[in-house]
Amino acid sequence: MPVNPKQLKIKDFAYFLPDDQIAKYPLTDRAASKLLLYKKGVIADHAFWEIPELLPSKTLLIFNNTKVVQARLYFQRPTGSTIEVFCLEPVSPSVEMQQAMQQTGGCTWKCLVGNAKRWKEDLLELGFETETGIAKLRAEKVEKLSDSYLIKFSWEPQALTFAEILEKAGNLPLPPYLNRDATDTDKQTYQTVYAQKEGAVAAPTAGLHFTGAIIEQLRQTGTKTVEVTLHVGAGTFRPVKAEAMAEHTMHGEEIYVSVGAIKALLEQLGESIIPVGTTSLRTLESLYWLGMKLKTSENFTSGLEPLHVDQWLPYQDKTEISAQEALETLLLYLDKTQQDHIRATTQLLIAPGYQFKLTTGLITNFHQPESTLLLLVSALIGENWRQMYDHALQNNYRFLSYGDSSLLLP
Repeated sequence: MPVNPKQLKIKDFAYFLPDDQIAKYPLTDRAASKLLLYKKGVIADHAFWEIPELLPSKTLLIFNNTKVVQARLYFQRPTGSTIEVFCLEPVSPSVEMQQAMQQTGGCTWKCLVGNAKRWKEDLLELGFETETGIAKLRAEKVEKLSDSYLIKFSWEPQALTFAEILEKAGNLPLPPYLNRDATDTDKQTYQTVYAQKEGAVAAPTAGLHFTGAIIEQLRQTGTKTVEVTLHVGAGTFRPVKAEAMAEHTMHGEEIYVSVGAIKALLEQLGESIIPVGTTSLRTLESLYWLGMKLKTSENFTSGLEPLHVDQWLPYQDKTEISAQEALETLLLYLDKTQQDHIRATTQLLIAPGYQFKLTTGLITNFHQPESTLLLLVSALIGENWRQMYDHALQNNYRFLSYGDSSLLLP
């Protein structure tokens, strides 16, 4: 009987992670990190720079090219206390991340607010320097939501984009478990070398190990690469508080995949397709479910309706189609709607019981106990995740965002 992910108990995915094995800072050389190779149940230790030789022949690697924005804003009140505003997702005038980052003059975002009880004024102001002089950002509380606030921003000069505002006035949002402030060095080390599309509040950390030299070596050895975009949200750090997964709401994230990327995947079917990181994997697998929804529904024809993958979609009784049909349906949809890329949101939960549609392996870091990321690893390699994590702990691998990595070839 296949596992029903709704009945999974998150406590069954616990392990003891000593604080001294959480990597607080990155290595000087990205490629010098350790790489645990898990291949058909056998574990071996390597260095990350060896990865071009360890990948299966004719591999297609999937990179997530999202770029971390400096989403933490610190406003000083007249009394001297500090209010922290952490930008989570855009609300108006556009909910689409890439449009929102190019917004000028003003916008409204869903935000977390630190020290909110001390925010008494109607407006908070923050002055900062730009190449053309001093700029000013204003923040106004619009509405308190159940877990956050709607914050209206306005700024001068109005010609600045919101991306420029965050770049100049914001601070890098390091993962909470690092328990430290971001440094200037983090601005480079907490970005992948191929980061392009602004909109993430956390890095796709498996990609942090790649250097320009390794990517060039991959090309020379015949490994192909393709880029997709998933804007990593703060929900990636949300702990699973429910006892059973049926009660856990998976966070939603925005994905963008070009026609060229879908065609490359279609040509690669039957060969090795390996996402770099869990975000690339969720994007890849979400494409299948989007294709299936389009194939089996007549409501998604105009290109105006938002495309979405619900967390439980893969586990419902349904008529499934082949990966080839799913990708061909996406291309047909884009052609009919005259679009050059798929834009959608995904809440896809990948847990034991999930049947992978496009993915044949994974490059990923070592994840927190009792996390949805650990569920994903378990879905790919089964109960052997415990053997793998025990090996990593016993052999002094560094864990979490700035830690070491693994290549999983089930």
